[in-house]
Amino acid sequence: MDGGTLGLYAYINTQNLKKMRACDNSMEETKLKKPHYVFIHGAGGGSWCWYKIKCLMHNSGYTVTCIDLKGAGIDLSDPNKILSFDEYNKPLIDFLSTLPGHEQVVLVGHSAGGLSLTDASHKFPKKIALAVYIAATMLKHGFSTEQDVKDGVPDVSEFGDVYDFEYGLGPDQPPTSAIVKKELERKLIYNMSPPEDVTLASMLLRPAPLYAFQRAEFKEGTKSVEKVPRVYIKTMYDRVLKPEQQDKMIAKWPPSNVYVIESDHSPNFSNPFVLCDILVNAYVSMGHTCT
Repeated sequence: MDGGTLGLYAYINTQNLKKMRACDNSMEETKLKKPHYVFIHGAGGGSWCWYKIKCLMHNSGYTVTCIDLKGAGIDLSDPNKILSFDEYNKPLIDFLSTLPGHEQVVLVGHSAGGLSLTDASHKFPKKIALAVYIAATMLKHGFSTEQDVKDGVPDVSEFGDVYDFEYGLGPDQPPTSAIVKKELERKLIYNMSPPEDVTLASMLLRPAPLYAFQRAEFKEGTKSVEKVPRVYIKTMYDRVLKPEQQDKMIAKWPPSNVYVIESDHSPNFSNPFVLCDILVNAYVSMGHTCT
């Protein structure tokens, strides 16, 4: 990267930080309380995925919690033994159930983390001030029908044999976990991300509990889930959940707003400053427009 490019990158980052501070000032002027952001990782990830976002938002004075779901991050549970979505999502549900009084949070989910957001929205709608889906599976009832599966499961067939599977229930049974092959991680998931973040992810990604994901169905609380405000952040250069597939889910269950970000599947790595700006503005715009 030449000096001119580095200078441009530094300028863009500075401008985005100024926008975040402007939003912070607007919130103070209108006495709008800074929200508590709770981040949910995607398949095979962990709370570590959000390290850039957490640092930026903490430095701006926000409360940030990043959760490891079952079998992810520092939770050492065997993903091949996680056989229900309720078990997988239990750390998030437990967290929400212990929130005091009328406290609300902004739930942010990436990729398969969208399933966790929808599950939580069915069970704790009053605890969620805003649900933010980032290149995420956004299905009102989860994988309740074959069409839901078609709409929400990433189609990466053009890349060939993408996953390594494990068969915890036996070789004659469906796979219980899956992980993207090491040699395809950068090409598929992190095609615009810095090399150091690709290296970090390669060291920390774990097999995801595929069997549990396939059983993510949400049939209760249909009316309550509609009371949770939702926004969607569409990733324009995504090779996992392609923009046209994101568009289909948006059209099927329209959120209150759609934001667009120039990034790969992982804007938390490839475009963190703009992502933070969107996250702050998405909340502020509910009570006050930040310009």
